[in-house]
Amino acid sequence: MKSSTFICAAVAGIVATGPVAALDLESVRTLLDPETFTALLEQAEHDEMSPLGMFMAADWVVKSVMLSLLLASILVWVIFLAKVMILRWERGVLRRRYRALDRAGSLNAAKDLFAKKKGVVSQMVQAALRERAATGDQPELKSGIKERAGSEIARIEAGAARRMGFGAGVLANVGSVAPFVGLFGTVWGIMNSFISISESNTTNLAIVAPGIAEALLATAIGLVAAIPAVIFYNILARGMGGYKVMLADAGALVERTLSRDLDLAPIKDATFDEAPVDKPVFRLGSVSTSAAE
Repeated sequence: MKSSTFICAAVAGIVATGPVAALDLESVRTLLDPETFTALLEQAEHDEMSPLGMFMAADWVVKSVMLSLLLASILVWVIFLAKVMILRWERGVLRRRYRALDRAGSLNAAKDLFAKKKGVVSQMVQAALRERAATGDQPELKSGIKERAGSEIARIEAGAARRMGFGAGVLANVGSVAPFVGLFGTVWGIMNSFISISESNTTNLAIVAPGIAEALLATAIGLVAAIPAVIFYNILARGMGGYKVMLADAGALVERTLSRDLDLAPIKDATFDEAPVDKPVFRLGSVSTSAAE
């Protein structure tokens, strides 16, 4: 029982110090100190109107609401920071691969360049090369090659966009649900306050105020979790929108490069096959006649 009380005090201490202080290593070390737990507990016993005191004095339902909102807030920050770093990395890689393919000018030239590299552009190039090798370079099959390669490239784009969107739904859910969860804790706490008023047969504000304050704390924590979640979701939505545009540009470049290779292949072959051959010329005096004549 004592250890669980210490855990509750630590969690409530994080709530009292705020998410920014909770991310500070020095604050974490301080909160993990058992002597600090004891001091927080003593402070909660003497100051019922502090955030820690209100948490410790709250009903178990209200405590559960506060803890769930606290965990949701931490999850929101972790997802946002991770997605921002992943998105920046993927956009940088996509930009470099796009420029490399544009400089190569053809899929044959880019084949060795993208053979051992990972990434969306590499998958698109490999898909186009596989489709071309499986179908062949016959002129009558060019439209089919372009259509099938474009379909596979579109699926690669959709898969990359879907993978990048993982986790963003959590931010949307927290931003929309957290205020109502906090409101539920507030309603439950106020209900308990009215029950205590009826049982004590008094309307003294000093008796009613702590219970109402505990209830309102749940709504405050819900807003602390919901507001960053909404802001972070909007930021990630804009970033992922730009990433999807870059994916579409990369897919269009691969399709253009494939189409150019297919259109130029017959011309190069015809130029090589129909090159004029010099015929030997025999000169008889002032008259020149070719061997064919």
